[in-house]
Amino acid sequence: MRGFLTSSPGAPSTAVASIGVACVAALALPLLSLPAAAAPARPSEARGPGGTRSLPLAPLTRERVLGTAPEQGLYRPSGEHFSLVGVVWDDPDAELHGSVQVRTRSATTRKWSGWQDVETHNADHGADPGTAERDARRVRGATAPLWVGDSDGVDVRVRGVGGGARGGHAAGVVARGGPAVGPEPPLPSGLRLELVDPGEEAPPEGSPADVPRTGLHMDAARAASAVNMDIAGFGALEIPALGRLATEQELARLAGPVAAKPYIGPRPRIVTRRGWGADESLRERGFVYTKKVKAAFVHHTASGNKYTCAQAPSVIRGIYRYHVTGMGWRDLGYNFLIDKCGTIYEGRAGGVAKAVLGAHTRGFNSDSTGIAVIGSYGATKPPGAAVTAVARLTAWKLGLYGADPRGKTYLTSGGGNLYPKGKNVRLNVISGHRDGFATECPGKRLYAELGTARSSAARYQGR
Repeated sequence: MRGFLTSSPGAPSTAVASIGVACVAALALPLLSLPAAAAPARPSEARGPGGTRSLPLAPLTRERVLGTAPEQGLYRPSGEHFSLVGVVWDDPDAELHGSVQVRTRSATTRKWSGWQDVETHNADHGADPGTAERDARRVRGATAPLWVGDSDGVDVRVRGVGGGARGGHAAGVVARGGPAVGPEPPLPSGLRLELVDPGEEAPPEGSPADVPRTGLHMDAARAASAVNMDIAGFGALEIPALGRLATEQELARLAGPVAAKPYIGPRPRIVTRRGWGADESLRERGFVYTKKVKAAFVHHTASGNKYTCAQAPSVIRGIYRYHVTGMGWRDLGYNFLIDKCGTIYEGRAGGVAKAVLGAHTRGFNSDSTGIAVIGSYGATKPPGAAVTAVARLTAWKLGLYGADPRGKTYLTSGGGNLYPKGKNVRLNVISGHRDGFATECPGKRLYAELGTARSSAARYQGR
């Protein structure tokens, strides 16, 4: 039952890089075109092809004179176009001890927002230590991304630990356990503000606007679609929902006959990467797989809740571009994303039914899948539709590998701040990010809903 979901039947349980049969098949389809789409899966508020502006932050004169906590910033009152922001720095192992706040000017109303906090603790997301993706020279430290909507002006302040609030800035974050002792840690070197324009959905192949999207882009787009051809049509905008019987028949077709009736939830509707408008030229070529999926880690994106469901594809394109061009990952870190209305989206490329290696839970990416609910759920209760979508997705995805959503499993740590590398750890089959790494993710309110998700997923599986 495992072989159909891996890149090769003899692949070890640790991650293996492989283009795989589906990818090879895709690159062998030069005469095929992706089907033209009459309309994107959802409307987008963004305009143009998208892009990222990476701007260096500068020390602020007042702090240099007064000798207070280090602070860097940038003020651009107009002239930009972006919808998502984040701050990155050179060393991915360096921590930002302090706070990041940003205010933006709406491109529609020309009014400035209030100051918003950006989540600075983001090292818990990422590839496992010692892997090719984690050790790549382009990888950077970074804050979480923040969705700000269509904007054309920005004002950002990064303040080190110990500084008082001033001009709308919050006081510096103090280390857990009490006030900081000794010299204040410096801010990481190479601080830069990333202004991300998510762009619009890619136009249908062959349209005049698609002329630049040829060559490597179209090869990568074909490859991303081809790896889902075992369950969806080539170039599909979405993978349609199936009933229970049809899902069981599909499982038998993919995995071969099984002795007993399988426990698997009906396949939910999933918007593909083409459906949300992924620019496939951004990511690295090929796909990376593990042998199986034993657990699902639930996350929140910590990108804020000020988005509409119609904007969700734009938010995903922004996070994707931030993960790849800002943070230096090979692709979007999460395997799946879910918006506040419960729509499920394909994340990292490689095939939604396959054991694709993600970069979502540092230390536990192997043999797991990462599901991110778009938004911030520390103080905000997640919508019921999103929790239901987590249950439906895990009932199907875990069912492909015979996993019980209410059960426990063992995963081997790849190294993190809770468990040393090589330790065999017993975890819930549906776990929160904080179960594998000391972090607030997926937020207190979303974490509290995981019990409901487990019982619902088991019920969808027929247990």
